Amino acid sequence: MLIFIAVALASYGFLREETELRFMLGDNWWKILLVTIVTQISLYFNDLYEMQSEGKRVNLADRLIQAVGLAFVILAIIYFVWPGAMIGRWVAFLSIIFLILFVVSWRFLYAYVILRRFFSEKTLLLGDGDLAKGLLQEIKRRGDTGYDICYVVWQENGRYDAGHLEGVPVKYGFEHLRDLAAAAHVSNIIVALDQKRGVMPYNELLTCKMKGINVIDGESFYERITGKLLVEKIRPSWLVFSDGFRKSATARLVKRTTDLIFSVVISVLALPLFAVVALAVKLDSKGPVFFKQERVGENGKVYTVYKFRSMTENAEMDSGPVWAAEDDPRITRVGRVIRKLRIDELPQLLNVIKGDMSFVGPRPERPFFVEELKKKVPYYNERFTIKPGVTGWAQVMYGYGATETDALEKLKYDLYYIKNMSLMLDLMVMFHTAKIVLLSRGAR
Repeated sequence: MLIFIAVALASYGFLREETELRFMLGDNWWKILLVTIVTQISLYFNDLYEMQSEGKRVNLADRLIQAVGLAFVILAIIYFVWPGAMIGRWVAFLSIIFLILFVVSWRFLYAYVILRRFFSEKTLLLGDGDLAKGLLQEIKRRGDTGYDICYVVWQENGRYDAGHLEGVPVKYGFEHLRDLAAAAHVSNIIVALDQKRGVMPYNELLTCKMKGINVIDGESFYERITGKLLVEKIRPSWLVFSDGFRKSATARLVKRTTDLIFSVVISVLALPLFAVVALAVKLDSKGPVFFKQERVGENGKVYTVYKFRSMTENAEMDSGPVWAAEDDPRITRVGRVIRKLRIDELPQLLNVIKGDMSFVGPRPERPFFVEELKKKVPYYNERFTIKPGVTGWAQVMYGYGATETDALEKLKYDLYYIKNMSLMLDLMVMFHTAKIVLLSRGAR
């Protein structure tokens, strides 16, 4: 809204002698909307919609100015190709002034409100274990969660390691939970007990619930604020009774239709790029253009995945199956470039068209690693209840993983995706993927 208003004011500043505001907007609204969309895309690609990336105020202002500058460079190109989209002479210069003034002021105001917690809801946190510790850390790291932990509560005295409390005061005794909640005027109680059997204060929580206080399960709260499932702590019963994991026939049809549309369109548009990359791979090193390898798909079915070859021929002849490492010597010169730009993944679109893969889903893994990870990572087999994807929630949120620890962390995101799978979430992943590809992030 601020971007639109800024450009509208700039336009009216130059055009007010020619027409009234309502007529000016009637004729030029789509031109102003074009500026708004291009500016917002530029803000997005400068990480200005990522709360964790806000950083210091100087860095924030610097990135905002860079984003606005980039937006107007893009608009200049659009106006050169399509002069009819331009609002008016010199409007862009005044728009930049208004844009920087409005957007920077709004960002600083927003950051101030978040820092001062003006609209945060007072919350009690029950628990002293790993789950409670993890939630405290995430809430502190994510300043915009809207929750202000005023007390941590545990049943007995002397159980806490003060080092992981993030400065939050401690209260002891679940029997006083109702009085504490009333005295602190809390709106929420987060139950983050690692062991609930014989410890959960059901009567006290029920009383608080009847008083209008929102009682939140810790595992569900962790999912909500992080975009992943805490697989180390959740029990099978939580997965069974929680919302999500719906895979209706309609949802599958929509996903398959979306897969085909995106894959066919991108494949047709990328045909010239395919030819250039194929020639570069062939000239750079000995071996075939395409790399074929077995991967595990939906319901454990093994299929053949296609990629542009980015490593030397027979790269695993001596080592056997291994994950790629940083600065892996097996990667060719062309391979380093196409892996950085994720171009090596493009032939997987053929797998999507064939039905082996989806456009968005868990990363396809090799049978050797799957059998190893099944033994060590809880719920790992559940990621094979849907088709693997060319891109996915775990890939855009965590990046490349080459260890068992990475596999566990990525599984948290994979299960979140499977639980909350939807067209909107797929579109979010695609936007994130476009940003990662264009900025050359996270490849190995």
